[in-house]
Amino acid sequence: MKTLFKVLPVFILSSFLLISFISPVEKASYKCMIQLKNYTGEGAYVVISLLNPAGEYEETIYVQGKDSEWYSELGQWWKFYGKHRPDIDAISGATISGGERTVSVINLPKDKIDKGYSIRFETAVEDQEYYAQDLQFELTTANLKGKKEGTGFIRYIRLLPQ
Repeated sequence: MKTLFKVLPVFILSSFLLISFISPVEKASYKCMIQLKNYTGEGAYVVISLLNPAGEYEETIYVQGKDSEWYSELGQWWKFYGKHRPDIDAISGATISGGERTVSVINLPKDKIDKGYSIRFETAVEDQEYYAQDLQFELTTANLKGKKEGTGFIRYIRLLPQ
């Protein structure tokens, strides 16, 4: 028992020192302009997610729509986010109405670029459609340039490195 009391503080101190030297994930900032198609009705909720090479959700990058009451309408994302419900206040903004555009800054982990990861844009509008893959593309250096066309409420998105 005395040995345990001698070893335990050393173990705790060693663990603390190892954890303190782990560097945070370096992020790349991009301006993300989302242009919606013309439609009538409520504003669209848009979720931007990082998917791993197996196609599973890894991280919520950005959410357009602050009223969490409607998050469950984004079914695929909700299965991921709804289980843990991490705080997303710092990565959320207002919904976007039909025909409008918005520009936000998103941060993408640099260590995931050109490694088989994907970015997915999901959209939903109250009392209308939900598009689980309104727009999805592989997270590559080439794909992070230019304009990408959506298939649902998104007309297109454009990413510009910061």
